[in-house]
Amino acid sequence: MQEIIRLENIRFSYGSVEAIRDVSLTLPAGIFGLLGPNGAGKTTLMKLLLGFLRPDAGSGVIMGRSLNEKRKELRRSIGYMPESDCLVPGLDAVSLTAYLGELSGMPRQEAMKRAHDVLYYVGLEESRYRQVETYSTGMKQRLKLAQALVHDPRLLLLDEPTSGMDPAGRKEMLELIRDIARKGSMNIILSSHLLPDIESTCSQVVIMNRGSIAAEESIAGLKKDRRNVFEIRVVADGGGFFAALAASGWQVEEKDQGLYQVVPPEGEALGMLFRAAREHGAQIRHFRQSRTSLEDAFMDVIRGSDGN
Repeated sequence: MQEIIRLENIRFSYGSVEAIRDVSLTLPAGIFGLLGPNGAGKTTLMKLLLGFLRPDAGSGVIMGRSLNEKRKELRRSIGYMPESDCLVPGLDAVSLTAYLGELSGMPRQEAMKRAHDVLYYVGLEESRYRQVETYSTGMKQRLKLAQALVHDPRLLLLDEPTSGMDPAGRKEMLELIRDIARKGSMNIILSSHLLPDIESTCSQVVIMNRGSIAAEESIAGLKKDRRNVFEIRVVADGGGFFAALAASGWQVEEKDQGLYQVVPPEGEALGMLFRAAREHGAQIRHFRQSRTSLEDAFMDVIRGSDGN
């Protein structure tokens, strides 16, 4: 598949704080979720891809262009929807969107026509002549998406695109993102702390932690790694049953009011669990393979990269 991004040993620091640590990453065409806890380096990585920041070390190629050369030309091929507002008070939505299209190298008439098109696409056609400071939070999010799309980029970077939106607006925003992905003309990197948003739009994820890449995997693959995780609920235990499991190398974690998640050691048969229950007088009232969520898989990756 066509390679869109290739980074090799990228490093970047804000003074004495190392924000990106030896990041190497290769992404083909498609839509990718970018996940990580606060401070993991997600926004810094996006700014490096945009050329807003210059790496302290390492190299990269984005859509055939070097990360360290002709950064203005590179940005013309990238659409960016930042998490924070980037609106100019006193301008209406169509004027602002067209102006940003011009800054991306579009002729004025083409930029104005394209501005009307993308504002219609994101659902702002009836309010496109309103000044942007009068917009609601949801409308501002749609406007930021329109600005990112106006110059028809090959790569679209979306940083928390549903931030502050109500459930209906969030659903519509995610449908817009899915529609863009279905058309196949743009590659997308979607950063969000809302894991259901990632799961509903992306099939592949990149997980960052402490400035490094903790995982680069399909969502299905991450969940598959948890196939030996089980949910169990018992009565009349008195603590001895789960203590015996933990002493035998099982991972035991209470999830919710008596519901436990257990993971057997490598190669351990489930029969040991039932023998331990019989020996300790524990009655198993609920037992099934865990229904793995992306959140569960994400937390496993973060704990693993933290060395826990």
